[in-house]
Amino acid sequence: MRIDSERRRFLGVLTATVAASVSLPFVLRAARPAVAADAPAPKGGNVTLDCFADDKKPLGTCVEPRVVLTDEQWKAKLSTKSYYVTRHDGTEPAYTGDGWDRHDNGLYRCIGCDTALYDSATKFDSGTGWPSFWQPISRRNITQKTDRSLIEERTAVNCARCDAHLGHVFDDGPDPTGLRYCMNAAAMRFVPAKV
Repeated sequence: MRIDSERRRFLGVLTATVAASVSLPFVLRAARPAVAADAPAPKGGNVTLDCFADDKKPLGTCVEPRVVLTDEQWKAKLSTKSYYVTRHDGTEPAYTGDGWDRHDNGLYRCIGCDTALYDSATKFDSGTGWPSFWQPISRRNITQKTDRSLIEERTAVNCARCDAHLGHVFDDGPDPTGLRYCMNAAAMRFVPAKV
């Protein structure tokens, strides 16, 4: 079932309004989804990814070590918002993420490990207030798991290399996939394409 853009925009504004009117600790606790029991976080070892240069040129398949850090190391590496979103399955309020409405040519890389996640060519304005894409740059570079933390069952999307929580995928996106990868801006860094 497709949700029209006006409803998504309303839900985004409602989320931002509620987040702004409630104290931050309550929002952080209430918005944090539980980890899906059917997909434990990977530990150590290597992961096979599809690698890309900053000019978006495919570099082929590469094998990289998983990025596994302690909680203190993640806190030191990431901003408070990025730490909350990526390490505690958080969600930033709609319309607040840096570059949520950016339309420049480039790549979106994981804030935790620099893995290429999304190409700006697949980004679209979903009306939600979060960066949205109709497909990842490579299915190898992300993982998906069931998230049953809210009333409805959702599909959470994580980075395949460092297990950073990125956002969720929904089936109300545009053609050609019909999918909407609704990501947190705090989970990614934008790299302008070098021409």
